Amino acid sequence: MKSSNSLIYKGLRLIFKPLFYILFRPVIVGRENIPKSGGAVIAGNHKHALDPIFVDICTKRVVCTLAKKELHDGKFGFLFRGAGTIPVDLHSAHNPAALKAAVKALKESSLVNVSPEAKRNYTDQLLLPFKYGAAVMSYRTGVPIIPYAITGNYRPFRERVKITFGKPIFPSGKETHEINNELYDSIAQLLRENMPREELEHKKFTTFEEWSNDNEKTS
Repeated sequence: MKSSNSLIYKGLRLIFKPLFYILFRPVIVGRENIPKSGGAVIAGNHKHALDPIFVDICTKRVVCTLAKKELHDGKFGFLFRGAGTIPVDLHSAHNPAALKAAVKALKESSLVNVSPEAKRNYTDQLLLPFKYGAAVMSYRTGVPIIPYAITGNYRPFRERVKITFGKPIFPSGKETHEINNELYDSIAQLLRENMPREELEHKKFTTFEEWSNDNEKTS
């Protein structure tokens, strides 16, 4: 990330962090799993537009977040561009420019935050099927993936949100589908361990391997 983007990013975090703590009283577990130096992919479930800010306040390091292209083109696009987020076209099957930018950031020892579900989950499934972006980034650069799960609800002054970071997933000796499989199941396990029981009871869970097999049968 350019030094000018880094300054804007840190300035925005300085503003948003205290507001986030006042409004949502966040609980952060396992932040020690985020490396203090070197590149790493940070990947987790996506339930709310505020998820990236939650991840940002969990570390003193600058985090490059993959964000949908519409945010860069909207009226507040200057904030996203200034903070160094990486635009992704969610309507395209492939995003080579975004992948190239993320890989470059990782090789420069940055943290990159990815939502493998690619969109917010409004279904009764515990997790949506994962895109392969996070796994490919890790595979190409050799950096670990730090899985996380966000639970609770973003209801100001009424509820608390929680983020739990799991142990790193290392890509060495694995293919991309194996990395993605491990990431999916790791995040699912974090959700099952931390999601409120009354919410979890209404969720369906399919392992990544089961989803892949079903997808192959119908394709």
